[in-house]
Formats: sequence, C-alpha cells, structure tokens
Amino acid sequence: MHARTQKEIYKPNRTRTRAEPRNVGHEPDPHPGDTDPIGTDLTVDSAALPDRCAGIEFDAITPDEKGNMLFFKGSHLWTGYRGPAQPSNESFKELDDLHNIGHVDAAFRMHNPENPDDHDHIYFFQDDKMFSYYNHTLEDGYPKEIQEDFPGIPTHLDAAVECPKGECIADSVLFFKGNDVHVYDVSTKTVKTKTWSHLPVCTSATRWLEHYYCFHGHNFTRFHPVSGEVSGDYPKDARRYFMTCPNFGHGGHYKVRKCSEAKIDAIATDDAGKSYIFAGPIYMRLDTHRDGLHAFPITKAWKEVTSGVDAVFFYTNKIYLIKGDQVYIYKTAAHYTLIEGYPKTLKEELGIEGHVDAAFVCPNEHTVHVIQGQTMRAVDLTATPRAETQVVPMPLSDIDAARCSAEGIHLFKGSQYYNYESPMMLALSKIAPVPQNITKAMIGCEE
Repeated sequence: MHARTQKEIYKPNRTRTRAEPRNVGHEPDPHPGDTDPIGTDLTVDSAALPDRCAGIEFDAITPDEKGNMLFFKGSHLWTGYRGPAQPSNESFKELDDLHNIGHVDAAFRMHNPENPDDHDHIYFFQDDKMFSYYNHTLEDGYPKEIQEDFPGIPTHLDAAVECPKGECIADSVLFFKGNDVHVYDVSTKTVKTKTWSHLPVCTSATRWLEHYYCFHGHNFTRFHPVSGEVSGDYPKDARRYFMTCPNFGHGGHYKVRKCSEAKIDAIATDDAGKSYIFAGPIYMRLDTHRDGLHAFPITKAWKEVTSGVDAVFFYTNKIYLIKGDQVYIYKTAAHYTLIEGYPKTLKEELGIEGHVDAAFVCPNEHTVHVIQGQTMRAVDLTATPRAETQVVPMPLSDIDAARCSAEGIHLFKGSQYYNYESPMMLALSKIAPVPQNITKAMIGCEE
C-alpha cells in the first residue's frame, strides 16, 4: 500500500488525499516558450485564489483539443503559461461542488486517431469517477465509473498522460498511482503494470512536444514513457519552464507577428513530417499545433548556428542550414548532431557562390533548388562533387524563403507568398503569379 498524505487544496476548509511526492531524482530544457509576449501572473487580491508562482503542486495538467495547456489546482485552473487562476467551473461547468467534483485527480487528452469519436477528447478523473469532455462540453453518459471505459485501471489516481504509437509501442495511456504505472493499450483495452521506484511520485503528468514530464511539488522530471528512464539534471523548477513568473525565466521572449507583418527567413519539412520555420534568431515547429506553437532560439537545437539562417532544407535524414557562405549539415536522428568537418563553404558543398535567399528540395527528389536574387540554380545532390545542372531566370526577386510540398512551391516574400505547381512551372514562368497573403495555418502568425 502506498503512503498517503494530505495534499493542500486552495479551497477553504477542504483537503483531499493524494500520493505524497518523495525525494526526487533528476528535466529537459524545453521552455514551452509561450509565443505570446512574456508577461507575469497577475497579483490577485483574494487569498483563496492560488498563485502558481508561489510554488504549488498541481493536481492535473493536460492540453485541450486546441493545444491550450490546462493546469489544475483544487477548484481552479490556469489556461496557458501566463495569467491568473480562474474557477474551473467557468470552463468546465460540471467541476463544482454542486456535482460533488470540485477538483480532479488526473487528466489527459486522448490520442486515438482510429476512433474520431474519442480522439482529442479530454478525460478528468476524480476518486472512482471519470468525465469526458470535448470543446468544454461533457459527453453524454458521463460521469462513469473508471472501469467502464478503462478496465483494470485503479481508482484515486495520481496522474495520467497519453502516449501515441511510435513513442509507446501502441497508442496508450499511462496511469500513475504511487510508484506504479499502469500502461493501458487503447486498442486492446489491456493493462500492463510497471513499478518505477526511481521516478518521483507524480501528482500530475503531461506530454509536450514528444517529451514526457512528471510533476512533483513545484518541480518536474522528464522521463522516457516506455522505460521510465530519467536522463539529465533533474528535478527542475516548473516556474522556470511551464509558466511566466517574476524572478524566474528561461526564454521564450519572442512575440508572434501579425500575419500582415510576417517575415520569415526559411521554412522546411523533414522526411518524418516535422515542419520548421526560422525567423531571426528563433525557430518554431509548425506540426506540433496540438501542443501549441512555441518559439526557441536556433542555438537550442543547432548550437553552432549563432546568427540566424539564410536558407534551410532537408535531404536524406540531414538538415542543411545555410548562413552567409557557410553550410552546416546535421544528422536529424535523435538530437541534431553536426557532421564532422562542417561547416563548409557553399562552393565546397554545393558548387555555388554568392548570397543565398532561399532553397528547397521537393519530396522524393534529389535536386536542391537555390534561389539567388532573380536566379534559380538546380544542384544534383547525388553527384560528387556537387555542381549546378541548371540555371534559370525568375520573374521575382528578394525572396525570403521557399518550400516545396504536395501543394506545390510556395515562395515567401514579406507577408505574402507566390504559388507554383512545380519547379518546372517556376523555371518556365515569365510573369509572377498574383501573390496571396500568408495565413496563420501556414506559419503560426496572428491574424
């Protein structure tokens, strides 16, 4: 039996029993990098309203179906990484004393793309009951006994987090109770129980940008979802990474531009479908909208590239970053690793010279198209040494970035882009097409 203790609730004359966090082992370096301007949680007059910057222990953490992170404490929640707490029942009206809920033990967002009726639904757990929400609306038939939807899962949980196939062996949910982790296979509805004594007892857990975090006290520890392995210097203070507080900070000082003011330096998608944009000293992942969009310093992933980029493209599980007359090539497996001997000059690597405005490689092709002023150069990436195979004039100049996808070629210039069906159509074009405005869906700007 696991030791239990009273866990403080920010609600007058009310406590509840939860697993007590014990002394910790060792966090990542991912500031959620709130893409809004950095602010601080507002001072609240009411002493009954919790202040997460004071160093509290969350009851549950989960993203909603739109990627907004929800932090629960007692009968309150925070939406996003900054701002004050609000009563939970303002967002989820059933979470109040009238319905005998008031707080949640655990929460997660379901990952079950094979079942659209369940995918992206938010589950809350309280004692032996569970609640399923979509768009902040309680689903018909809920609340239910936990066993009805999740047979084999215990009551009075401490934490829960989804684990998609590829990160876990199958689409799964990890349910935490004390040091035990109950791995629930969403498809087969079977449970395997593991004991992770090396991991702190998690009072909440969440998945963010393909990483997994166990929260305990006001700290958190990053762990592997299959083995529970902890790598790195943990624990770390959640106030430095998952919220914005006075005297705490980690980065994320990037303000998202309006789409009408947008300007990017590069955009590219790798073989696994991970899509990136680069602007000045920062980059953002575009394919992680389910977790929100977040800005990071380029040097966080590619530490040798210290002054931004001019162009970026992917080829054979490698990323090419061009800055000035230098080409940096990194292996994309696991953490980005600079290939020995790089950077090299553009002349050495691609057989060209001069400033590069943009570059792109189309899916399943072996040619990089390099844009310089009003000229586009084709370079065969299978040749040794690499050299130009075609040079054509363009009806456009001052291109900021370029991308080739199933939707064709997009050439970005300021807050607009030009669309071409293929490299051949671009090469044959004598007149520029009508420009279109960049949208939020394309690069995460604010409309």
